[in-house]
Amino acid sequence: MALELTISGIDAAYGAVRALQGVSISVKDGETVALLGTNGNGKSTLMKCVMGIVRPSTGKIELKIENKNHDLTRLSTEEIVSLGVAMVPEGRRLFPKLTVEENLLLGAFRPQARPDIAKNLALCYETFDVLKQRRGQLAGSMSGGQQQMLAIARALMSSPKLLLVDEPSVGLSPLLVSNTITMIKQLKERHGLTVLMAEQNFHQAIRIADRGYLIVHGEIVFEGESVADLEANDLVKNYYLGTAG
Repeated sequence: MALELTISGIDAAYGAVRALQGVSISVKDGETVALLGTNGNGKSTLMKCVMGIVRPSTGKIELKIENKNHDLTRLSTEEIVSLGVAMVPEGRRLFPKLTVEENLLLGAFRPQARPDIAKNLALCYETFDVLKQRRGQLAGSMSGGQQQMLAIARALMSSPKLLLVDEPSVGLSPLLVSNTITMIKQLKERHGLTVLMAEQNFHQAIRIADRGYLIVHGEIVFEGESVADLEANDLVKNYYLGTAG
């Protein structure tokens, strides 16, 4: 299924506080695109705009699927999910008093995914063996790393084509961050996903990204057409590498 996400001139605000200003990015079919930025620069807001959780005041978010264009700014979150868009939110946002399996089943809410519940559940348990072992455990009693696995698996239960991953490294040890990023790459390749990942850990993000954008104070200040472009940029060096000069 050919797919492309195009975000054009998005502005968004929380009351009087402007979070995004003229943001334009694109994600093409089969790519992993990194949205790089430190905390408070608008990464999560942009993800929420794509999902219809935050409504931009200006601009357009268009998802092209098999040559048919869908204006996401005019659709509800439920309708966006039904198109095959899933998000792994920052902080995981699990249902802590439900079991692992109950959380996974909630991920299969969209009608198109319901016929594949058994297959997707088996796939999640095959990919994340610890979830299979703990299928009856309450999600809130699991470790941070296990909860992140569950959040990713829950998104996969919806049979997505476009996967948004918001700050997967938050609250995890360096080893778990590395494992999580590797896991996202493997799942993307295995399931033919297109991925937009918001991440502040530059070194981990570029391990799996094809290209990326740098967002500062709600504006895209640099677009790198490759990882090499990102590494060579002075702003990236200043913010992440400490080698600008």
